[in-house]
Amino acid sequence: MNPIISVKDVAKTYASGHVALKTVNLDIREREIFALLGPNGAGKTTLISIICGIVNPTSGTITVDGHDVARDYRACRSMIGLVPQELSTEMFETVWATVSFSRGLFGKKKNPAFIEKVLRDLSLWDKKDSRIMTLSGGMKRRVLIAKALAHEPRILFLDEPTAGVDVELRKDMWDIVRELRAGGVTVILTTHYIEEAEEMADRVGVITKGELILVQEKTELMHKLGKKQLTLELQQPLAAIPPALVAHKLELAPGGGALVFTYDTHADRTGITALLNDMREAGIGFKDLATSQSSLEDIFVDLVRHSK
Repeated sequence: MNPIISVKDVAKTYASGHVALKTVNLDIREREIFALLGPNGAGKTTLISIICGIVNPTSGTITVDGHDVARDYRACRSMIGLVPQELSTEMFETVWATVSFSRGLFGKKKNPAFIEKVLRDLSLWDKKDSRIMTLSGGMKRRVLIAKALAHEPRILFLDEPTAGVDVELRKDMWDIVRELRAGGVTVILTTHYIEEAEEMADRVGVITKGELILVQEKTELMHKLGKKQLTLELQQPLAAIPPALVAHKLELAPGGGALVFTYDTHADRTGITALLNDMREAGIGFKDLATSQSSLEDIFVDLVRHSK
């Protein structure tokens, strides 16, 4: 199956000399949820802006469903809905008016029934006659999504969609994104919230310093790079790791009350048995143990650290 978005050798250097993107190649599949992760200034928003035709690349090509963004901008843009980071909208307009206007900007015929459905899906129907300025930050964020969906796009970009909203609203947003994907919309989101990607994404891309350092199925990424930790709560605290245990590369928890052992679950040997034997011979007893799996956040932090 051909990708719905194809980014080929795209780079961006601004007039100031700042290199925002370094030769990015990326294919987005139809009907997937793709999460683009990266620290501030990594190039996430620049990449999205180039795909949406808002920023011109220094080099490279982008196609949307086979249409070249540079040569056939209108066709590409009509397939894309964009929810920007900034809460910028017409503050004195009503919700109904601003969403309806957004549909008209793309040359779509009036369709009150569709606008009503969008507003109901986003829990905005009871606010349809309210002026934007009277809404809470979370409701304004929903209005931005409604505006992006007004012209029935096949692709939706969400640039930090839940920045500054509370936990409950964030989970509502996750439900909305899943429903959109179920309805056939391809969703690309950038986020600082790692749990957002872990909860929703089919694939994850990690970008740092303008370079896309990894694109992977989320489950495969966590399977390959995820580690497990064994925490051993000691009977007696230690001031330091004994020489007999140094080879196991342990970490001593604050206060010395526990030893933390990181191991690869897919290795031929985890090393746990050897560790426990060495602890017994060294006369170090433990009263409890627990294991934990590394999260996507742990993996992300590790990837970015090693890319520096």
